[in-house]
Amino acid sequence: MAAPCACSRVRGATGGPSKAAASRSPRAICSTATRSAPRANVDGTRHVLEAAVEAGAERIVYTSTVGALGIPRDGTPGDETTPVGLEDMVGPYKASKFLAERVADELAARGAPVVIVNPSAPVGPWDIKPTPTGQMIVDFLKGKMVGSLDTGLNIVHVRDVARGHILAGDRGKAGQKYVLGNRNMALIEIFRALASFTGVRAPRFRVPYSVAWLAAFCMESAARVTGGAPEVALDAVRMARKRMYFSAAKAVRELGLPQTPAEDALRDAVTWFVERGYAPRPAKAA
Repeated sequence: MAAPCACSRVRGATGGPSKAAASRSPRAICSTATRSAPRANVDGTRHVLEAAVEAGAERIVYTSTVGALGIPRDGTPGDETTPVGLEDMVGPYKASKFLAERVADELAARGAPVVIVNPSAPVGPWDIKPTPTGQMIVDFLKGKMVGSLDTGLNIVHVRDVARGHILAGDRGKAGQKYVLGNRNMALIEIFRALASFTGVRAPRFRVPYSVAWLAAFCMESAARVTGGAPEVALDAVRMARKRMYFSAAKAVRELGLPQTPAEDALRDAVTWFVERGYAPRPAKAA
């Protein structure tokens, strides 16, 4: 959504005291698709948030990502206060999300009623694109996941993320940020959970980082020639060197963020993908 269009919609939708939500471009990791990310995420965020302030919104919920937060070097989960800098961002997309969040911070510091939410890895139904996490589930159901990287994610049901946005608007404090997440899971743990209720075999070996990096590099090189998208993005492999573990304790405590079991989120995602033809029906009923 172009910034001028977004601004006009914000102005038209806020005829009086109201809440507004601002979310920039969908999650995309492929480096060949991130050339417009700085403009969309940084400039677009500034235009939309300023328009919401100008329109008189009494609460603005800005959707960022845990990718813009810091990860402790000791392996413990990160949170809203973990130190982080631009140099920690992997690739132009993550860098643009980090800079966009700084725009929201800046406006909040000037008195704008901005609340920032940082979703982790949402899983569940209506993943139309699908997101990288959703595509991983689809590929697993198709039997493409023969190996696993030594990494991990924070899994949260997409329904809880949606509810978290509403709660942030109702209970969130201006100038504060809230991680919308739930359970930290190693990648192999996610695959084993999927295997337990689908019958699809979990990956049987761990792929060394160097092998994954080389494969992604070759795929991106080929994609630049063909104009397509690589099956595995190099930036995604780079990010996999860190376990993306986070704590949502603040959102649970201050907002009342629901904590639907991660297994339910995975099961709901499988059901949705299968029913809509993204993947074949597994041996077991999801």
